[in-house]
Parts: sequence; C-alpha cells; structure tokens
Amino acid sequence: MKIRTFLFLAFLYSSNLFCQITIRGKVLSKDNEVLQGASVYLNNTSIGTITNNQGEFNLKVKNGHYDLVVSFLGYEKHLLKVNNKSYENIQIHLAPSNDVLDEVTIKKVVYDDEWKYNLSRFKQAFFGKTNFAKQCSIINEKDILFKFNPKTNTLSAYAKRPIKIKNKALGYLITYELIDFSITSNQLTFSGYSQFQNLKKKLKKKWIANRVTAYQGSRMHFFRSLLNKNLKQEGFIVNQFKRVKNPQRPSENQIKQARELLKLAGRIDLSQKITSPKTAIDSAVVTLQKVRLPKFRDYLYKRNVPYSEMVIVEGNEVKLDFENFLSITYLKEAEEPSYLVGIFGKMKKPSGVQSSSIVLLENTVTVFPSGVVNNPTSVFNEGYWGFEAFAHTLPLDYMLPQE
Repeated sequence: MKIRTFLFLAFLYSSNLFCQITIRGKVLSKDNEVLQGASVYLNNTSIGTITNNQGEFNLKVKNGHYDLVVSFLGYEKHLLKVNNKSYENIQIHLAPSNDVLDEVTIKKVVYDDEWKYNLSRFKQAFFGKTNFAKQCSIINEKDILFKFNPKTNTLSAYAKRPIKIKNKALGYLITYELIDFSITSNQLTFSGYSQFQNLKKKLKKKWIANRVTAYQGSRMHFFRSLLNKNLKQEGFIVNQFKRVKNPQRPSENQIKQARELLKLAGRIDLSQKITSPKTAIDSAVVTLQKVRLPKFRDYLYKRNVPYSEMVIVEGNEVKLDFENFLSITYLKEAEEPSYLVGIFGKMKKPSGVQSSSIVLLENTVTVFPSGVVNNPTSVFNEGYWGFEAFAHTLPLDYMLPQE
C-alpha cells in the first residue's frame, strides 16, 4: 500500500509566479552561421521575439516551467526546457530540415472537393463546435495537407508552414506549428507549438470578457485551483468512477458472427421484436439489435475526492496520482446549447453545469503552477473539456484581470 504525503505551500507557488528569469542567447546554424530573424518563443504563451542581426535574443519572463521553441525556415525546430532559473549566453545550433513533406508530395496537392471536406473535418475537430469556434479562422488554409487511410478510417493532417489562426472571440492571432494530427471515428489526437499575440494593442471589452469565460471551468482553471487547494471555492466538485465493459452488449466477435450469418441468410428485418429466440437467425437479430448499447458502463464509487487521493508531492513537484477516472463538475456555468445536441440531432436534457472527466495514461503526471501538465498527452479528457477544444485555449501566461 502506497503511503501518501500531502504538503501544500500555496504561498510558495503563487509567489514563484512573480519572480523573473532571463533567457538570453544566440541562434546559429550547424556551420556557425548567424540566423537573423529566427523565431524564439515560449510554447503556448504570448511571450516571444525574433533574433537580431547578430542572431541574438533576450527574454525576461515570470518564474515557471516552459518549453522554449526556436524555429527558422528550412531548419529543424529546437526545444529547450526552461525550469525556474535564468539561462545566460546559451548557443542554439539548428540543423537543416528533413521535412517529411517532400516537394513531390506538395506539388501533387489538389484543392478539390475532397480537400475541402477534409479541411472542414479538420477545423471542426481542431476548433470544436462552440460559439467561440465559429469565430476562429485559418488565414493560410492551403498550407494544410491531408492523408486518409481507409483501412483504419484515419484522417491525418500536415502543414507546409506554421498555421496562422485568427481567434476573433478571444482576440488572439496564433501561430501554430502542427506536429501531428489524426482523427478516427472515435478519437482525436493533435499536438503542436503555439505562440499567441493580441490582435490589437488595445484589447476590446468583448475579448477581455470572453477570455474570462474561456478560463472559468477550463482544465487550466481546474489545475490551478487544485494546486491552490481551493477547488470548492472556485466551483469544482470532484468525484471518482470506474469504467467496466457493459455485460449487456455483445462482444465484437459475437457481432461479427451475427452479421456474417445474416448476410448468408439474405435480407432480414432487424426491427422485429424477438423475445425468445428459436433459431440461430433469431439470435443473430437479437445480437445486432444490441449493437447500439454502450460498450462500457461508468460506476461512481467516491464523492468529493480528497486532495490526498488526487495528488502527491515529490520534492518541489506536485503530481497527479489517482486511480480510474475523475469526474469534474463545474457548477458556475451551464453547457452551451450546441453541447446538448447528440450525434443524431437529439437534444440531451440540460444539467445546468459543465461536466468533464480525466484519466491518467501514465502512472503520475507533474502539474505546473501555470495550470498545465508536463506532458499533455499523458492526461486524456472527455466531456465538456473535449467539446471546447482549441477555440477556448488561453496562453499559459494568462491571468484573470484584477478587479
């Protein structure tokens, strides 16, 4: 049995956010040529610059954990972990790029109806289906290429250049360097590096208000509240559940055999009511009638999960460490109407709250004071957080406006 300790110094975490560190250096090629105009920024923030005519850069940022991204056209990106200390006089050497998108592939791109359909799927999955998502656009759409694998029903996306995104809801111009993107019938995965800029120097009141809305109830809000140990005050309720296979749903092998049998039997009415199957055909019909049953059942077994059963402290790091799934309910905002529309257009009954769930894909996951985890792909979320998608993403240096 694991012995847990939970020591929380909320003041230490909050005060660290206001200390400054310096990141200063020079960007060169492998042959020591100065790279002027290279992009240098902290991933998922509004903090960045470009190198001067000597290839030099200088950033002053608040204390924290960041990924420093250095990129230059024709060269491989360079990633440097920045962890609560200054970095002086660093030299970053970029290697020539071996892009997977060779010239032959790019020249074959046809912007036909199939490309337009794939672009539509990409934007809907990437931005989400919220009101904010409707106000997002991609400036350089034709830099996005697609590949569809019919065997796995997977759509993959690539980009010739960083994607330029205009989010008119939140007032950001975002440069997004797409690393990977794939979508199947039931799973979406994507990753990349992003740099945020305000659309205008003077922020509109609408943008300020929308940013607050995007923050409240978000995963960033939840993790910051978890670190500050004030989940209840911020409007979060955390319960715990386990997910098991639904015993009432046939196995995939049973479904396959039933389909093969009915295919041999010819046209069969699947809507007929059969209470007591008398033949193999009857049994096959009953099996296929149960296909729409959920594959899994969720069983809630703990309410108001204590902090000591969600996180552990190892040295200076706070790590997520829990079993099964956490159900996270945000009480201070209701769902958007579009969230309630099911796959077949059937409206779900509104609950008046926003419900999400998370599961760990690794044993433990470090949470930083900024409200993010060290490896975003190590935490899988469902529900409302998945619905909001990239259109609601805020930079890591976002802070609520002072009243």
